[in-house]
Amino acid sequence: MAHLVDVLIVGAGVSGIGAACHLRRNFPNGTFAILEAMDGIGGTWWTHRYPGARSDSDLFTYGYSFKPWRGQSIATADEIRHYLDEVIAENELAPHIHFQHQVVSANWSSEDKRWTVQVTRSDTGETLSYSAQFLWMCAGYYDHRQGYTPQWPGMQDFEGQIVHPQHWPKDLDYSDKRVVVIGSGATAATLIPNMARDAAHITMLQRSPTFFACEPWAHPLQEQLQPLNLPEDWMHEIMRRAFIAKTDEVVRMAREHNGELREFLMQETRNRLPEGYDVDTHFNPSYRPWQQRIAVIPDGDLFAAISSGKASVVTDTIAHFDATGIALDSGQHLDADIIVTATGFNMQFLGGVPFSLDGQPVDFTQHMTWRGLMVQGIPNMAHTIGYFRYSWTLRADLVSDLICRVLAHMRDNGLAVVVPTLEAAEADMPREPWTDPNTVSAGYMMRAQDKLPRQGSRAPWQAPWKHMHEYGTERTELPALQPQADETLSYR
Repeated sequence: MAHLVDVLIVGAGVSGIGAACHLRRNFPNGTFAILEAMDGIGGTWWTHRYPGARSDSDLFTYGYSFKPWRGQSIATADEIRHYLDEVIAENELAPHIHFQHQVVSANWSSEDKRWTVQVTRSDTGETLSYSAQFLWMCAGYYDHRQGYTPQWPGMQDFEGQIVHPQHWPKDLDYSDKRVVVIGSGATAATLIPNMARDAAHITMLQRSPTFFACEPWAHPLQEQLQPLNLPEDWMHEIMRRAFIAKTDEVVRMAREHNGELREFLMQETRNRLPEGYDVDTHFNPSYRPWQQRIAVIPDGDLFAAISSGKASVVTDTIAHFDATGIALDSGQHLDADIIVTATGFNMQFLGGVPFSLDGQPVDFTQHMTWRGLMVQGIPNMAHTIGYFRYSWTLRADLVSDLICRVLAHMRDNGLAVVVPTLEAAEADMPREPWTDPNTVSAGYMMRAQDKLPRQGSRAPWQAPWKHMHEYGTERTELPALQPQADETLSYR
């Protein structure tokens, strides 16, 4: 017997919790369920338990539009989980969340006009079935089960411990140990200053540099506003707008004055490091600012660890591992007791769930994305993907708003099915990669291009990743979501 719901949400992270809140507000009499493969809420914030785990975005925009953030601009993983717990309690979502429910397949029936989702309970081994009119995939975009670790020669010879941040051991003791962190992204920049306090020495080994920006834990504007005792929602909205405007300006500079932005970031780095430090070798990336995400360093803590001598940076490539550490192509050897592979994650579209339409498997690489939230030819299914340059949740809120308006239009007009449909005149539209590598070139995206849907050459078959454009589009172009306002959404 299948469990029947109006909307089935997959994933109890930031996206899934936000989607459920929007459903509760817009459809108080509707039924929904949230399926979560892990045994706790938060997604990334549940799996990431490494030292110092924190946000890489400000919490005024990473938090929900409907739930004021009260803490510092940058928050720890514990603080973010506490915030999500409050959202769940305030919106009475707990009875709707089903943990350790791993979705193993999803099939659409044209006859029934419903999705049937097969689920395995990892705690009991039991197999369950859910039936839903609408399926909302909120599983993020990477594989929580396995982080990305390249296979280097000799890894099996290393006599110390190799750890990936996504699978951090609870009992890992790095006190007075020599640690090498492979990678230089946001995770490495978080780990290193936190581990440096107790480790004998910690080395950031990078193949190529990353852009960093120093930000205060608490924004100066927030401190200026505190004495005014503003209502929480006022404070939240003011800070939210301030951070959006700041990101808009950085994105504009990256597009129009790229060289100036590079020099600004480089100079900020020079100011934080000892005089004469080789910034050009270790902190001057070959890519353009914002072609990959600019990693945030709260109060410059990474640079402080380097300046203290507790941490160092080596820019080189790995020849092989050996019993005592890593041999580099330059001939240098890094002695290590612990090696942390902060080398990223594996991107996974729709949680890796196999989809089928009337029993026929769906190959998403043959479909185009509609506004980056639905897929051409796939009925009654949406997915939430956040921004790369702005905070994830800014877009998650917009997606939830639009999907709820689609569902309201269907309810009010007695419609059972909605499907993004390519018009005949667009049949020959060129198919392009899901992301343009000249714009966004993060490694996890490049590795997954052959597994992702395609984009078209024009709207709405492109993913609009700029908040200022998408906010205007979502709020003004489709105010009532009438079919004639956007004929690429086909209803029946």
